[in-house]
Amino acid sequence: MTQAEITVRSATLDDASAIAALTKEYAGEGIMLERPLENIIENIRNFFVAEYGGEVIGCCAIAFYTPTLAEIRSLAVLSRWKLKGTGRQLVEKAESILRDEGVPEVFVLTLSRQFFLRLGYSEVEKEYFPQKIWRDCTHCPKLMACDEIAMMKTLVPSTTNSSLQ
Repeated sequence: MTQAEITVRSATLDDASAIAALTKEYAGEGIMLERPLENIIENIRNFFVAEYGGEVIGCCAIAFYTPTLAEIRSLAVLSRWKLKGTGRQLVEKAESILRDEGVPEVFVLTLSRQFFLRLGYSEVEKEYFPQKIWRDCTHCPKLMACDEIAMMKTLVPSTTNSSLQ
């Protein structure tokens, strides 16, 4: 297996069950909140999947908060595919889409500080993202004892002009 054999693409409705299973596995480990199938279907256009041999081996999503701020969320990779560059490929795909959209800042809430440091993210205070707190965190069972680390990255604008393509 090489990284070239892994395809990262926009998710389709056919991928929704696999995404739900991945997020359920991570939720069972206390790593992320479970995403109900209905929620995934409703937001399928914001998801990306990593695929190998026709199998969904990882996923992530983007959430827009303002025209200048977005989040990469629901990053999950099957256990047997961890440490093979799959998560990095998913994050890079999400960042590429955000650059093309002109979003200059992206953040994550994570328990994998080292992973995101290697991808150029810096630790910041969660309070820097009041939009996230009001939209999502108020519904989280960990609200009063959140163990996630907020990290942020400034995206360098894409050098290609999408209007020329």
